[in-house]
Amino acid sequence: MRQFSRHRRPSGGNQRGQAIRFWGRHAVLAALANPERTVKRIWGTREALGQLDLPPVIPISYADVADLARLVARDAPHQGLVIEVDPLEGIHLGDLLQEEVDAGSKRPLIILDQVTDPHNIGAVLRSAAAFDAAAIITQDRHSPPESGVIARSASGALESVPWVRVVNLSRALEEIAEAQYWRIGLMGDTETTLGQTLDGSKVALVLGSEGDGMRHNVMEHCDVLARLPISPRMESLNISNAAAIALYAVATAGQ
Repeated sequence: MRQFSRHRRPSGGNQRGQAIRFWGRHAVLAALANPERTVKRIWGTREALGQLDLPPVIPISYADVADLARLVARDAPHQGLVIEVDPLEGIHLGDLLQEEVDAGSKRPLIILDQVTDPHNIGAVLRSAAAFDAAAIITQDRHSPPESGVIARSASGALESVPWVRVVNLSRALEEIAEAQYWRIGLMGDTETTLGQTLDGSKVALVLGSEGDGMRHNVMEHCDVLARLPISPRMESLNISNAAAIALYAVATAGQ
């Protein structure tokens, strides 16, 4: 059986061991439940911590609401809980593709080109979890590192959806094609709708940034370009909304 190359996730903005802080109940509980996540410390109100069954190895600090607010981004809704964690280990694109092939999976992939807003990344992760996508894939230089904002926006999905970072997105798309995925680039100015491109094949959805869209070379590595059938009164959708609608279309194709 073909073995895919081992594209290691670049280190990005967060080196292993350089702790980051998550906040909010969903993000904190998901991180605590993830065996792959190293939790280094937790702060919380007595009420919030009293509802958790924490392992004794995690250092615990009781704090009031004002103290917690100073630990996180301004006006962040911490819900009485803040944790300090290590970033997750990198994921090889080749390993992920091989696992999907071995499992006979037809779960979609989501490729994001130059999407830099952490709120959008988090929201796309959340939609990916909802529609059982295999992973999201980004180019390391054009995407943010793990952060509390992403974890909060993802509402726990950062811990359950693989996030693969690659050095070169075009080369990654070539490898994805070798794994027999149909690469669909989503954009507004084409006549073909997404539904017309779905034929039961494994799908990789490629979305560009809201400002500049997909880069030309990334577009050239798509098998087809398609649009969502939105009203002409709406010029475009937020990237996370577009991803959610596209994933729903893939999930319900043929039903």
